[in-house]
Amino acid sequence: MPHDIHDLSLTGRGQQRIAWAARHMPVLGQISDEFAQEQPFQGKRIAASLHITTETAVLLSALQAGGAEIALCASNPLSTRDDVCAALVARGMSVFAIYGEDLPTYQRHIEQTLATSPHFVMDDGADLIVALHNRPSDGTVLGGLEETTTGVVRTRMLAAEQLLRFPVIAVNDTPTKRYFDNRYGTGQNTIDGILRATNVLLAGATFVVAGYGWCGRGIAMRARGMGARVIVCEINATRALEAVMDGLQVLPMAQAAALGDIFVTATGMAGVIRGEHFLAMKDGAILANSGHFDVEVDVAALRDFSTREVQVREHLTEFHLPNGRVLYLLAQGRLVGQVAAEASPAAVMDLSFADQALCTRYLLKTSQSLPPAVYDVPPDIDERVASLKLSSLGVQLDALNEDQRNYQNSWKLGTV
Repeated sequence: MPHDIHDLSLTGRGQQRIAWAARHMPVLGQISDEFAQEQPFQGKRIAASLHITTETAVLLSALQAGGAEIALCASNPLSTRDDVCAALVARGMSVFAIYGEDLPTYQRHIEQTLATSPHFVMDDGADLIVALHNRPSDGTVLGGLEETTTGVVRTRMLAAEQLLRFPVIAVNDTPTKRYFDNRYGTGQNTIDGILRATNVLLAGATFVVAGYGWCGRGIAMRARGMGARVIVCEINATRALEAVMDGLQVLPMAQAAALGDIFVTATGMAGVIRGEHFLAMKDGAILANSGHFDVEVDVAALRDFSTREVQVREHLTEFHLPNGRVLYLLAQGRLVGQVAAEASPAAVMDLSFADQALCTRYLLKTSQSLPPAVYDVPPDIDERVASLKLSSLGVQLDALNEDQRNYQNSWKLGTV
């Protein structure tokens, strides 16, 4: 298959690691078997821009089992696993991604992926969707799926400006993705990335989380569970109030900057930690980002302020400021859990990628009748994914009896 990857000889190692992930993704395994029997995607081309991890490989293999032709590029230059790329090429997919690729290569790989004239696009951050909208339409693309918060925001802006050309399902916004992947997956992989990059002790540290959405909630939960004192920075009153009632301190970043030992951004907004914050920080403060793009920590301003920059560990850069203090930046300001760790665990990605797989089939059946817009995941898909996961865990649910169903469906039954 056409490809541009680092090293095909890594295939064996990639296959082993993908097999390990698949063992922990029983829901997607069941859907893959279903697709293999039905062949719903026979003759259809799917282009994907995703974090190229072992879990992503299990998703793409399920779609391939259903007859799809797959072309893949990275959604982040530093989250690509070269051995996974090799294994996917060996499985007959076109892969255009190399760990650490520069921006021109990253953009070229997007173009090579789109050159396959896909019928459907799967995106994580909307770079693929935006690239499609920066070129003339040939009418081939029938629909798309967006996996992450930042990408959903970008896609909604395209729709708001009446520029969106095809229906897109916001997979990120469905409960079986947001409540679990964003909260438990990102919560764990962010802490994992920080610990692998620094080996610092979280117990007793002051840990500042910017943003208390589902990702921020998960990060704060895990940091607090390891003994850190957590401060939350927010712009949304409701989320800030929730943080307060969760027992956390809420402060503006201007005040938190002088208190924090470790800072993590999870907002989807640019310039969350800026020059004035750097100058107020303690000597040795650690900066990390868990948002999709490397814009939440103003790395350019940090470099401008610095008198010296030293790479002290893998994924850990030391910046010397004129005031004599030193700050540490993790993973170049990119997604710390994807870059310095191994992304979200397979068991939680089983939910997100099951949503992706079933939504792709849903789009196949409905895209011709859906006008260009951003759509929620159909509730029956979300419910099915949750039910399959519970079944795989051996968990059983209660069911309403006839009297309860009558009570639920009547206005006559009350206190009199």
